[in-house]
Amino acid sequence: MKTVEIICRNCGADTLLQREAVYDGFTKTGERLCCSACGFEYATEEDVPFKTKKAEPVIFTDADRSAAVEVFDEGESSHLCRYCANYLINPFTQFCSVHKKEVQATDSCPQFQQAEEKEADDSIL
Repeated sequence: MKTVEIICRNCGADTLLQREAVYDGFTKTGERLCCSACGFEYATEEDVPFKTKKAEPVIFTDADRSAAVEVFDEGESSHLCRYCANYLINPFTQFCSVHKKEVQATDSCPQFQQAEEKEADDSIL
């Protein structure tokens, strides 16, 4: 999709292109392309003087990026409360059914029990 910024040939304004649908009853038959400043109508999209965008300077390259940060060791994040079978969540709280207390998804404890993976049920959609 082309930009909507134009420099109007009629009024010379740095403005926006206005697209108005043209209908024949309830059937769309085309579009009117007009200057939003003066209302000048362009015959086709090729006639519209779209404003060209200058290429932005490249400041950073991939070589400037830092290495990917690994917060958890392999498998360490799998023992968080969020992945536990006893972790209950609802819109108001996150709760541990073993300790009977409110917890956070990133908490962990020695009584961790891996939750079963639930398959997506396509019949709901």
